[in-house]
Amino acid sequence: MLASVLSGPGQAALAHVDAPVPGPGQLLLRLEGCGVCASSLPMWEGREWFRYPQAPGAPGHEGWGHVAALGDGVTGIEVGQRVAALTYSAHAEYDLAQADAVVALPASLDRMALPGEPLGCAVNIFERSHITAGQTVAIVGIGFLGALLTQLAVHAGARVIAISRRPFSLEVAKSAGAHESIVMDEPWRVLETVKRLTGGRWCERVIEAVGLQAPLDLAGELTAEGGRLVIAGYHQDGLRQVNMQMWNWRGFDVVNAHERNPQRYIDGMRAAVRLVESGVLDPTPLFTHRFPLERLGEALELTRTRPDGFLKALITTGSACP
Repeated sequence: MLASVLSGPGQAALAHVDAPVPGPGQLLLRLEGCGVCASSLPMWEGREWFRYPQAPGAPGHEGWGHVAALGDGVTGIEVGQRVAALTYSAHAEYDLAQADAVVALPASLDRMALPGEPLGCAVNIFERSHITAGQTVAIVGIGFLGALLTQLAVHAGARVIAISRRPFSLEVAKSAGAHESIVMDEPWRVLETVKRLTGGRWCERVIEAVGLQAPLDLAGELTAEGGRLVIAGYHQDGLRQVNMQMWNWRGFDVVNAHERNPQRYIDGMRAAVRLVESGVLDPTPLFTHRFPLERLGEALELTRTRPDGFLKALITTGSACP
């Protein structure tokens, strides 16, 4: 099979390798595609704790496709079935999945690209945010995740204030139903605007979805007394400092909305598929860039630089992928 291989920091190459063989309790997926995740950037940039070359297909964990073969003992799944999966080497034509780590995709979504893992992440973050009708929700950072959370919060009946540095992202948030949009430039200006919009009450829920110090600082300032600050950004570039005096005084809850239990991922993926099928979630307009396997490096670099017009890249194999 063909697989993308990260051969070094900032280096991706296409390789011909043996296709994996499913063992007991596993199945083989013929992949249609795999999303490119910002959590892969530390590996792409070459942080000191990674070794190269990475395994073929790594670190792809947002794959979807068709079941190509079953290992011993696998039941309830058929060859040819279309599924989203939680695997770890999906930047390739084939990958292995545990039988309990796949989610069946309904026929009504046959023409849709469906990287299940990031959709499940959005659903899990939303659930831990405890957003209800009538609340004011600020979402700091409108990328793929922030846009999905905007859709979910609007559907729940919340008033959504979208905050992003990119005009393009704010237009995406408006299309998703955001009631207000603010350019994230000078923090004082953002704070003054939100203070005016909320009558000085600030926001009952704030979701930080950037993963950098300054947006985290801003998110804390936006959170109302007794509210909830949800940290969804992936903070992997060093230590963080927080204004604990202000956090204590306002008495809000702080939720680190990152899951590590694989079953939580699968549960979120199943819920996300139902929401996509019902029309509550619509990820398709958010897939702004698609690349073949041999261009994984370009996709990762766009994910790193995030130019205007970019939200989410998909790596596709050409195997029945729309």
